[in-house]
Amino acid sequence: MPSGRVLVAGASMAGLRAAEQLRAAGWSGAITLVGDEPHMPYNRPPLSKEVLAGKAPFESLAFRPRASVADVEWRLGVRVEKARLAERTVSLDDGSTLSYDGLVVATGMRPRRLTCPGPVEGRHTVRTLADAQGLRAALTRPGARVVVVGAGFIGCEVAATAVGLGVEEVTVVDPLPLPMVGPLGELLGRALRKRHEGRGVRFVLGTGVAGFTGRAGFGGFGGFGGLGGEDRVTGVVLGDGRVLPADVVVESVGSVANTEWLDGNGLDLADGVLTDALLRVGGRPEVVAVGDVARFPNARYDGVPRRVEHWCIPTDTAKHAARTLVAHLTDTEGELAAFAPLPTFWSDQHEFRLQSFGAPFLGRDDVRVLDGDPDGDVLVGYHVDGRLVGVVALGGQAVAASAARYRAELLKQPALTV
Repeated sequence: MPSGRVLVAGASMAGLRAAEQLRAAGWSGAITLVGDEPHMPYNRPPLSKEVLAGKAPFESLAFRPRASVADVEWRLGVRVEKARLAERTVSLDDGSTLSYDGLVVATGMRPRRLTCPGPVEGRHTVRTLADAQGLRAALTRPGARVVVVGAGFIGCEVAATAVGLGVEEVTVVDPLPLPMVGPLGELLGRALRKRHEGRGVRFVLGTGVAGFTGRAGFGGFGGFGGLGGEDRVTGVVLGDGRVLPADVVVESVGSVANTEWLDGNGLDLADGVLTDALLRVGGRPEVVAVGDVARFPNARYDGVPRRVEHWCIPTDTAKHAARTLVAHLTDTEGELAAFAPLPTFWSDQHEFRLQSFGAPFLGRDDVRVLDGDPDGDVLVGYHVDGRLVGVVALGGQAVAASAARYRAELLKQPALTV
């Protein structure tokens, strides 16, 4: 019978799925999950949509753990501070130290923050339940003027939700020329901009943010106010010198991996935690990484290690990493397959949905309309050397279902070589 302890550092969706998949893979020893939030794991995608709109209470977000993990130990409201991989110990911020036989890195991401001068009050991110609750309170104040910095998925979802709440002034700022042009390319970027603008969202593109004005002490580029605790944002200063009035600012400018606790162990932490094709970390068979903190090579594509921040990745990585770790801990290592997931994401904005299968970003140089029209419901294919590597649907339920029909074709494709 397996004995010892597997420590899961991170108690959100990735941590929960790791615990469940460890049991499914045959691990009957102890499992301890450590997480810095006080809540049990919950679903994050609704935070920028249903929760922000006031349509979903927290109870509807909480995951229901499988019966197989009823005996795991949960250490919530405590943060991992330092790992000593050679000693197989992890120190927590409550002063305790936990030893382990196997370690699952599942500490996820946190929002990147702008470092521009200016006040902090009135600036929001959307990552946790508390974030969404605080932002909703700000958005529902009468007359709120909202500036969203970042035209990616979260930024566009927040802008759409704000318009749905009745906010009259919603502006999205991004240095890139189109919303979501990085992952989706120009064709859908233009289509998305047109849809958002038709519903009242204003875009200021091709410029970044230089700072923020506050209620007192500002008078020019060199004199931003807001360094005092009482000052609040009144405007967003753009890189070209313009100032956008703002009572509420939402910073959606990317993520930072929670990896500081792993410093000093000789790992590649340049962008998340680098793993091998079996999700092992740093050549240590007793350490695996799961979720969006893991930077892994995908054997389905070009083998370049990347992080993937899609909802499906916690479950996909957990399943594979659990098999890898249990095989090591139970001395049953054999021929383990390289990790080769098919990335999937969706994004609901206004009344339309983006639905994607595969890796569209790899095929942005060869984008073809497979069905429909960019001005209506449209299905777009992304290709590398003529081979389909991803599909994205934009529109209603029917076209989203059409994208799903390409899933089998994408799964049958041989590994991409470049």
